[in-house]
Amino acid sequence: MKSPLLTLPGAVPAEGVDEGVAAHYGDLFREQRALADGTGFVDLSHRGVVTVTGPERLGWLHLLLTQHVSDLPPHQATEALVLSANGHIEHALYLVDDGETVWAHVEPGTQEALIAYLESMKFFYRVEVADRTADIAVVHLPAGSITEVPEGVAVRETPYGRELFLPRGELESYAEKAGPPAGLLAHEALRVEQQRPRLGFETDHRTIPHELGWIGGAVHLQKGCYRGQETVARVQNLGKPPRRLVFLHLDGSEVHLPVPGTEIRLADDGPDGRKIGFVTTSARHHELGPVALALVKRNVPVDARLIAGDTAAAQETVVEP
Repeated sequence: MKSPLLTLPGAVPAEGVDEGVAAHYGDLFREQRALADGTGFVDLSHRGVVTVTGPERLGWLHLLLTQHVSDLPPHQATEALVLSANGHIEHALYLVDDGETVWAHVEPGTQEALIAYLESMKFFYRVEVADRTADIAVVHLPAGSITEVPEGVAVRETPYGRELFLPRGELESYAEKAGPPAGLLAHEALRVEQQRPRLGFETDHRTIPHELGWIGGAVHLQKGCYRGQETVARVQNLGKPPRRLVFLHLDGSEVHLPVPGTEIRLADDGPDGRKIGFVTTSARHHELGPVALALVKRNVPVDARLIAGDTAAAQETVVEP
């Protein structure tokens, strides 16, 4: 779905999974600095939007998701995952309940598969699931923003800012008064700085929540059964995940960023050494320079010097080995 904000001055379309919104509006670092200062907004209208209504919505979702939501207070934001039977991550949901409706935004293009799964699990529960992507646009306001939120709009309030579920027909008029626009590249650079994983970027077909630090934030360890719980409990109580998320400071003298999928090796082994991981997201940060998130084998020493392709990298621990 193509955003009308792509007609704003300087807008350059994003590509790949984020197609449909702007990658930037002509000045990546200015846009990052604006967000870091609490001004402007990010058009996330390409993301999927799913709602669940009905008197049993929270109790029903509690049975299906990794998060404890049966007693979720109105207007309190949370995150949750849907796992496979083997505990691998299939969906990531960013939720809020407004007292009548659970609102969730998900990765672009994943809402249909998510809804198909939810519909298959309705049985006799008094719930209704709807795809609202066509009429609701997600807008991000950074932490510290004083931009007014329209009355009646569902909002997720997080430490990183507010996410608005805005009627899509109001997107252009809201943009006119929401401050300078910032593109996806600025938003992603700050996400990497904040060391926050993203489905489809930091995950592959075998990722489990422990590898990305999603235990606690999106996975509640003291709730009842859900699909994949046995794997979560077994790894939590008896073992360690095979991989761990790391934050990389990349050599700033390199012209090109290592793209997602770039193989990581120990610097001491050189470019022909054994692969120990791969880059998941890379970005140019307005203060930190080139940075990245990556998945590496759990037993990689936390002080080991790495190379991502041909680029030297120093790691910071996100998930403890």
